[in-house]
Amino acid sequence: MSDTPTPVSPEHRPPVDDRPLVIAHRGSSGAYAENTRAAFLHALAEGADGVEVDVHLTRDRHLVCLHDATLERTTNGSGAVSDHTLAQLRRLDVHSWKGARLPGDYGPPSAQLLTLPELVDLLVAAGRPVRLAVELKHPSPFGHELEERALAALFAAGWDPETSRVGAVEVSFMSFYPGSLQYLAPIAGTDHLCQLLTVVPREPVPSRFSLGPLSRAAVRATLRQAVADAERLVREGRTGMAGPGVAYVRRHLADVKAWHAAGRRLRVWTADRPADVELLRGLGVQEITTNLPARVLAQLAARPAPVAEALSGPHVAGYATAGRR
Repeated sequence: MSDTPTPVSPEHRPPVDDRPLVIAHRGSSGAYAENTRAAFLHALAEGADGVEVDVHLTRDRHLVCLHDATLERTTNGSGAVSDHTLAQLRRLDVHSWKGARLPGDYGPPSAQLLTLPELVDLLVAAGRPVRLAVELKHPSPFGHELEERALAALFAAGWDPETSRVGAVEVSFMSFYPGSLQYLAPIAGTDHLCQLLTVVPREPVPSRFSLGPLSRAAVRATLRQAVADAERLVREGRTGMAGPGVAYVRRHLADVKAWHAAGRRLRVWTADRPADVELLRGLGVQEITTNLPARVLAQLAARPAPVAEALSGPHVAGYATAGRR
């Protein structure tokens, strides 16, 4: 199989915007607790072009906006999200750990946990075009029921799979797990699928990533295989978007340039440092995901956008060898 990315025809290539779109990572999570009503409302108030959200299924199969599979880091609860009902999760404090005071118009503490349908309603109510990037968190104890429930929730909200819109809200699906996006492809198509990619650490994987009997070495090997599978999907054009982390872009620049030249839309995470924002703008990245949308928007507006570095031609030379590790 060739390492050269499969191109898309020019009429299907997404246009390059005057500036990258700014996507608020878990909402405006630099200001308010991630994935909360306050974080999403603040992102809209700051002018973000879109928001990114992580979803898990509860025990009674509701899609909740939480990043971790467990509750300890961002709530006063404990245990797995999947072991709790929505009613049980509603009783938890999901915002105080951040320390920010909630403005009255961002809702009371009891209203900070959102379901995916509630988030869609919140974005539709903004009355302007907004992008919603839904990250499907795997591994999930419910398997592909996670994708099925997400699609059902969107259809119930009026989602049109042809345009991937609910009103003015344009929805895309993301995952580090290639199987999630391939499961969605027959219904959602490829244009609105974003394959996430990360750098697998060279050092031993932290013990918190160990999964039962798997050793840390085995976990690292599993992660490497998952990244290799993800890269293959992007090369072959089976996802219209690529979502590498900033560290991945810096380490695998030739690969990223080649994907872009072949027509993949780039949504890069998580760029909070000015140097990272400038790098991505210079490369012609179409979407920048950040915890600090207001700051990134101000940086992008501070001076005219540079002429994007060419992401084709000579820059792609040597891609086949650069892509092998």
